[in-house]
Amino acid sequence: MRAIWKGAVSFGLVSIGVKVYSATEEKDIRFHQVHREDGGRIRYKRTCSVCGEEVTYDDIAKGYDIGGGEMVILTDSDFADLPLSTSHAIDVLEFVPAEQVDPILYNKAYFLEPEGSATKPYVLLRDALSDSERVAIVKVALRQREQLATLRVREGVLLLNTMLWPDEIRRPDFGFLDEDLKVRPPELAMASSLIDSMAGEFEPDAFTDDYRAALQEVIDAKVEGREVVQPEEEEAAPAAAVDLMAALKASVERARAARGEAPSGGGAEPTPISSARSAKKAAKKAPARKAAEKKAEPAKKTAAKKAPAKKAAEKKAEPAKKTAPKKTPAKKTAAKKSA
Repeated sequence: MRAIWKGAVSFGLVSIGVKVYSATEEKDIRFHQVHREDGGRIRYKRTCSVCGEEVTYDDIAKGYDIGGGEMVILTDSDFADLPLSTSHAIDVLEFVPAEQVDPILYNKAYFLEPEGSATKPYVLLRDALSDSERVAIVKVALRQREQLATLRVREGVLLLNTMLWPDEIRRPDFGFLDEDLKVRPPELAMASSLIDSMAGEFEPDAFTDDYRAALQEVIDAKVEGREVVQPEEEEAAPAAAVDLMAALKASVERARAARGEAPSGGGAEPTPISSARSAKKAAKKAPARKAAEKKAEPAKKTAAKKAPAKKAAEKKAEPAKKTAPKKTPAKKTAAKKSA
């Protein structure tokens, strides 16, 4: 890495010499504009719109348009004379809880490396900052512009995060914010169930730039003169849902299936909505079931009364059955006389 700035962290009466390095880098695949016919690079010339002559960097100044076709020209000497107290210093203003800094304010990140004999005070500030569980609010001038920033610790190194000024944050001005829209409790409960079913721990390494990988494959294939293998088509995005509750429920089931869990109808843990509906159905069926049980009670009692009579009749029928077999010898005697 190459240092882009040198200065000192001003911490009370302590000065800590540091070098500043960019903490991030873009991984976009960059292209040049070329002539389609022969691949020649397209060059741009810096020309003056008044005289038409080509202008070198040494002859270029900064101009501020004040309107009406008038321009105020500022040179490097004009900027050099500006009273910029943080031109070579990172001035610590205060220490605040990290959660009080809205992430929308963050702009770019830089690593700070101690320079020369500043290692010990650097480590002292780093450890004290970690123990305090706060971030330092600082001012720093980078590229001739004073910026608000934070200092915090990341992987044992002081990290400088430049921030936007509050007046650089736009305020959302959308019509729906003035509308009286109310979300029904069942919808909110189902949406919460969907969030729970998709909950996890953030692991940045688990995510990849699929577009960049596919583009690199196309470039490699062009270089090697081979055919490009088309990636599999991704599942089409679902159409706009008409029934919000149905869409939420389907989303919950889809998230569970992606995690390898059983669907809610197959013994899985019920959602708040399904539990509420089951309770309502059970409450409606309870009176009807009690009424049916009451109607069945007289029939049970009547059947119980008839049972003794039925047993008595069965007992009377038993002697008659036993007497019937004794008449068989008489039939045999009659058969002998006839012979």
